Amino acid sequence: MARTVDQQAHQQRRQAIAEAVWRVIQRDGLEHASVRRVADEAGMSMGSLRHYFATQSELLAFSLGMVGEGMMDHIGQLDLAEDPLERAVQILLTGLLPTGPRQRAITQVWLAFLGRVLTEPSLRRSSDELYDATGELVAWVMEELAASGRLRDDLDLALETQRLYVLIDGLTVQALIRPEKVPPTRLRELLTHHLGQLCR
Repeated sequence: MARTVDQQAHQQRRQAIAEAVWRVIQRDGLEHASVRRVADEAGMSMGSLRHYFATQSELLAFSLGMVGEGMMDHIGQLDLAEDPLERAVQILLTGLLPTGPRQRAITQVWLAFLGRVLTEPSLRRSSDELYDATGELVAWVMEELAASGRLRDDLDLALETQRLYVLIDGLTVQALIRPEKVPPTRLRELLTHHLGQLCR
């Protein structure tokens, strides 16, 4: 039992450090997320931080992995039980977009990591896991719509699944880079319009 408690405490501390990384990235940019600055943000010494993360690459990879966990946690908290399928789909997919403060924070951190993903294998793995999880969620939504008979018969399911995924990805980037042009209300309108073209 004591070992289990120790492991939980260790994991919680790692998560708290990763959240400190997020704060540094949002405030100062990824280039300033040094071990020293993150340790200061987390209120601990560099030696203590290295007890949890031996290298900066390990620290950043874990922090990027938490982006995916944060997104899925948000999705898991959505209440879909009382909604018809089309409305549930709308709520679920909107949950992937930066329409609220928590989702915006998550996607800001994700966007900051994208440039480094191209050159650091450990970050690439974490990024791939995030993309795969999002893709699986979009595929599940499309399969549910198809199984219910809501999708049009003339659609190529695999093609439309990928198109929806790319739309969500593009809307996310646009909303972060040009929020004045693509505010949350516009995100919802574009998603609703696209889903309307897919369904009967």
